[in-house]
Amino acid sequence: MSAGVADGGTSTRAEVFRDPELPGAFVVRRDGADQSWVDPEDPTRLEFDYMRRIATHLDLVAPASERIRIVHIGGAGMSLARYVAATRPTSAQVVLEPDKDLTDEVRRVAPLSPRSGIKVRAVDGRSGMGEMPDGYTEVVIIDAFVGHRVPGDLATVECFAEVRRILADHGTVLMNVTDSRPFGWTCRVLAGLARHFPRRCLSAESSTLKGRRRGNIVLAGSRTPLPLEGLSRAAAGAAFPYRLVSGEHLQRMIGDAQPFYDTHTTCSPARGETRLRFD
Repeated sequence: MSAGVADGGTSTRAEVFRDPELPGAFVVRRDGADQSWVDPEDPTRLEFDYMRRIATHLDLVAPASERIRIVHIGGAGMSLARYVAATRPTSAQVVLEPDKDLTDEVRRVAPLSPRSGIKVRAVDGRSGMGEMPDGYTEVVIIDAFVGHRVPGDLATVECFAEVRRILADHGTVLMNVTDSRPFGWTCRVLAGLARHFPRRCLSAESSTLKGRRRGNIVLAGSRTPLPLEGLSRAAAGAAFPYRLVSGEHLQRMIGDAQPFYDTHTTCSPARGETRLRFD
């Protein structure tokens, strides 16, 4: 696997290249997909809309300056980990990212502060969680892709059982996925989440929900009430408004979709591909 700094051009497997529009900022691209945008001078600036939505969840779960413990499954540019380190200094964060070459390159061109509180482990999410004690963390963020697809082993009932095990009782899991209408794969993921997290919601741009285009969908799950009122206000007031789906509306969307298990995993659909709910 190659990982290097470039001034632009086509990615082979993984690269970190300079943003031509903003000096000092970098884009992380893997398998042709842009996975992170990083401004080391202003880690609170999140260019990707779905990351801003995840940050909104974090801001409602833990107010600014309040210390929090987070596990990130998927690293790339570590944009959200940097955001937390900037807004909640001394927070304890663990990033589980098996692509050591990429994270080494990211840290070379955009170093983490020695006191950032961010620890990077070169291990996949399932293995990394297996080494953590019960109730270890308050938030788990799953934002891992191979190219444009979410690995199937991160979308199963067994994976969510492990997430539940390492979460505190009041903890929250946030997951970024990509899909398109009729959202067969995503509904099965939500059905799996429901086995361990009775409170759930999702957020997505209206164009994605209406089937006009494929897009990022942020899923949230918890055993305790989610901050739906605050999330709804944020959705309505966002620079690029999006919709929050929860409660009966979400349950109707899921219908009788069946969850994934480790015995039958399926990655999220590739671009231009649709999956039936019961494939």
